[in-house]
Amino acid sequence: MFAKLASNMAESKKTTDLNSKVKYLKGVGEHRAQLLSKLGIKTILDLMEHFPKVYISRKLSATLGDLKPGDMLAFTAVISWVDVHQTAKGRNILSIGVSDGKVGIICSWFTYPPVYEKMFLPGRLVWLNGTITEFNGQLEMVHPEFELIDDWEDTKEDFWKNREVLPVYPLTEGINQKLMRRLIYNAFALYAGVIEEKLPETIIAKHHFLERKTALQKMHFGQNPAEIEKVRRRFAYEDFFYTQLLWARHKTFHTTKTKGIKFINKKQLTTGVYKKLPFTLTKAQKKVLWEIFGDMCSEKQMSRLLQGDVGSGKTVVTLFAMLLAVENGYQSALMAPTEILAEQHYETITNLLKGFEVQVCLLKGGVYKGKEAIKKAIAEGSAQIVIGTHALLQKDINFKRLGFACVDEQHRFGVEQRAKLANLAEHPDLLYLSATPIPRSLAMTVYGDLEVSILDELPPTRKPVRTIIRPSSKIDTVYSEVRQELALGRQVYIVCPLVEESEKIALLDATKLYEYISQKVFPEYPASLLHGRMPVKEKDMIMQKFKAGEIKILVSTTVIEVGVDVPNASVMIVEHAERFGLAQLHQLRGRVGRGSAQAYCYLIEHSPVSEVAWQRLTTMTKTTDGFIIAEKDLELRGPGEIFGYEQSGIPQFRFANLVRDQEILKLARQDAFEIVRADPDFELPENALLKKIYFSQFTDKEKLILY
Repeated sequence: MFAKLASNMAESKKTTDLNSKVKYLKGVGEHRAQLLSKLGIKTILDLMEHFPKVYISRKLSATLGDLKPGDMLAFTAVISWVDVHQTAKGRNILSIGVSDGKVGIICSWFTYPPVYEKMFLPGRLVWLNGTITEFNGQLEMVHPEFELIDDWEDTKEDFWKNREVLPVYPLTEGINQKLMRRLIYNAFALYAGVIEEKLPETIIAKHHFLERKTALQKMHFGQNPAEIEKVRRRFAYEDFFYTQLLWARHKTFHTTKTKGIKFINKKQLTTGVYKKLPFTLTKAQKKVLWEIFGDMCSEKQMSRLLQGDVGSGKTVVTLFAMLLAVENGYQSALMAPTEILAEQHYETITNLLKGFEVQVCLLKGGVYKGKEAIKKAIAEGSAQIVIGTHALLQKDINFKRLGFACVDEQHRFGVEQRAKLANLAEHPDLLYLSATPIPRSLAMTVYGDLEVSILDELPPTRKPVRTIIRPSSKIDTVYSEVRQELALGRQVYIVCPLVEESEKIALLDATKLYEYISQKVFPEYPASLLHGRMPVKEKDMIMQKFKAGEIKILVSTTVIEVGVDVPNASVMIVEHAERFGLAQLHQLRGRVGRGSAQAYCYLIEHSPVSEVAWQRLTTMTKTTDGFIIAEKDLELRGPGEIFGYEQSGIPQFRFANLVRDQEILKLARQDAFEIVRADPDFELPENALLKKIYFSQFTDKEKLILY
């Protein structure tokens, strides 16, 4: 296909090691190796697997005539003119005009290295990538990414010189595109002959994948965009496939080697409580209960994730699961991440169980009167439902017969705590709750061993929160509207990103805003300040007063993101809303609208607002569906930003994109689970390659989750 490249490849030696340090490759050396390591490139194979982020066509773009402000565009054009002029403050602005022959666009740089003035010349071919804006009726790009694509070495042998499609790679300071292309060419010329396959022949044949060596070359040197995309899917599949093998083995181990409790639905407590509920369960709640009871009445140990927005009724569903265990003679436990949430669960559950002979107790951390008696009741089994924090996992807490355990806001608990619960004497059924909706693709990768249930329906009495974006210049109008709510007896949250004024960041801080609100804006209403630096007891006291209605306005940091239910709170004001992530904004908004009254969420933006931030804000006004918001959040931030890669079980994908490649993920998951069900230890001859790769690369990861 590529004569020169093929010739060099033929000379590559079979003894060449792809895991050799990249510094030994021609053209690299010690210094460049250090630069490449910033991109995660440490070996020859890392360099070969450093895929382009986009591809340049050297042909002029067909037309720029349909462009409008806001469009994101990568295109090739000819430089028509170049202009450098000074501002009143003496700063140079560089502008160039580019054209497809019909339509012109101005590209401007307000800060730039002096070499740019020598690089941009009329008549040169340039590739540009950025967002279209409009200034004085003229289409414009400000600080676009660019490459002069006729700027090649003068040697006739240069492989890249006349290629129609050119790869554009992620870079770091000190490494430019020309150098990266040359290094990747050198790597393939010397090492391509020893590239090894990572997928079984059956999988390659099933999905019509190219062999790995050919596929890798296509990703870098391919000239057909449609063909390149097809090849990229092969590598996305590979990424997902091995992660799903990991989860499939874990699940197989869990279901075959760990025998759970087989409960019987005796319909004593469960039916009795159901008949006396002061409300009707939603269809979603009934569906989820059917799934949970199905697990609990089987011999396998349940391991299920229950997702649902704030207010979707997860606590009630959990209560029925706990009652199923209790009526079978077992104890149930519910763990919350904070004492205040544990207290809220205790209050909700005891109210729902009034009139029923079920012993419910609350176990908190620290030393207090009556704690030893509660511990004794747990050990003797008279405490049938136990609610608490991670204190429930302490060594001195001994359940007599724990049959069911639930973890609320499970992402706040580590994998070790999950393992502790799973390995308790009789292997209790486990339910993990999340009020932060997780996109399905992310759930399959982060919680791939868990069955997933979703509460996607709110009670009919709940009204969607009206979400309004307001500039900071209109804050007095917002206060005027809020005053109307306060006059009706409602309560208000005001959230700030900072506790105190910062020298580094010009943002409103909660302390000063509280003083202003309580003294100047609403002096007639009792207000309070809440932030994370306060002692736990003080925070709890303030929240309890707010819940009781003694405090009407609560100025806070995001510490209230997870907090107690206050049905009377009808307004949420988020200052500097452009600084918050989507998931965080959704959680904050979920603090209001718990009652029957219409609730409002004001997102106060302080200019300037970035394009991504504006997308977040407008998404909040378009939907209250947590799952739609979660998908958008994943699209804007990526999984690493959402969860942090330090958390066990979250893979770092090199090739796959969880937003774009969801269908590929489903295929990979299906294949991986089928293989593991038939051959969990990869003993069959056709799985020899899997066995070699899996047990050499994934045993450490498996140890983290195999319980």
